[in-house]
Amino acid sequence: MPLALLALAIGAFGIGTTEFVIMGVLPQVAGDFGVAIPTAGWLVTGYALGVVFGAPLLTVLGTRVSRKKMLLFLMGLFVVGNLLSAVAPSFGTMLTGRIVASLAHGAFFGIGSVVAAGLVAPEKKASAISLMFMGLTVANVVGVPLGTYIGQAAGWRVTFTVVAALGVVGLLGVARLVPETGRPETSGVRTEFAAFRNVQVWLAMAMTVLGYGGVFAAVTYITPMMTEVAGYSEGAVTWLLVLFGIGMFLGNLLGGKFADRALMPMLFVSLGALSLTLLVFTATAENKVLAAITLTLIGALGFATVPPLQKWVLDQAKAAPTLASAANIGAFNLGNALAAWLGGVVIATGLGFTAPNWVGALLSGTALLLAFLAAFLDRRKRSAAAAPETTSRPVEARAAAPVPAGRH
Repeated sequence: MPLALLALAIGAFGIGTTEFVIMGVLPQVAGDFGVAIPTAGWLVTGYALGVVFGAPLLTVLGTRVSRKKMLLFLMGLFVVGNLLSAVAPSFGTMLTGRIVASLAHGAFFGIGSVVAAGLVAPEKKASAISLMFMGLTVANVVGVPLGTYIGQAAGWRVTFTVVAALGVVGLLGVARLVPETGRPETSGVRTEFAAFRNVQVWLAMAMTVLGYGGVFAAVTYITPMMTEVAGYSEGAVTWLLVLFGIGMFLGNLLGGKFADRALMPMLFVSLGALSLTLLVFTATAENKVLAAITLTLIGALGFATVPPLQKWVLDQAKAAPTLASAANIGAFNLGNALAAWLGGVVIATGLGFTAPNWVGALLSGTALLLAFLAAFLDRRKRSAAAAPETTSRPVEARAAAPVPAGRH
């Protein structure tokens, strides 16, 4: 695999850390600003919505420059947003900083997916994408737990300062290792939007919203769930997040590997198992050991869907993949926002800290149904394309058959 994938993974590491570390320090942030936990959950929702709207907007604007220059700009925006969060004097200012940082997220992963896929042979595209996303999963093994620990020991403001420094490292990595490719060949805005005429692109994004949204329904409120229900201490949340990150890391690698071999079957298995795991998490959250095992499985199964879904979008939008790829990253975060909001709603209604698991199971189960629909439509399209060729062969054979002797 090309060394440039390492640079993309470094940038993904910084972005992944800031996306997920807020969950580990959410109670501290809520306490410092004097807001309730569901209100503090808007720091997750606001970030996710920023990705949703920022991904297509910045990607369209970025069609006028090279992909490398756009990646550098996005990492700079990421640094500014995290510094603003670190020095925020009010909850509103911190929310603004989160949104500024989030604007870089979707476009970075969207453009980065196209760059990664273009660096390798066609049969290795999903694996290349998974290697870029490996930075995101490693962030959950190292960056997020470390950031959570720093937040608990030295304050959450120090955490976001460190995250900003990670962004600087990512920026330098992109500048040094990613090759200059020039402007995208399909740089027209109209050409990029044409990809959305394909219903499969919309189905893929819907699967992304609902499938990975199921993960965030549970994980957004993992700190109160593990401390109030499972009985873990606040300090143990760091190690629980390490387990979640290890699950994501393994799921991402396996998802990329098997998606190159059998994409849709990989989606069927991961989405179905994810829905069932979230369903049983309501019960296993009452036991420390079972809760830790279930959390690891949620991370693995949830992130096993990422490479196949991203590759599916690239395959369905071959002529102009950049905007569709970025929009699908936005769809991941739309699912995060939806799930975080729904999780806060069920908690606020008094159903308890395990109630978001039911929400997650319902979302992931619906994504599985959409995956079956996408596979059915794709199979029907392939059959329709092959039908004219099949029916034309007998006619050609009859026309070429020799005329029997004595007949003219």
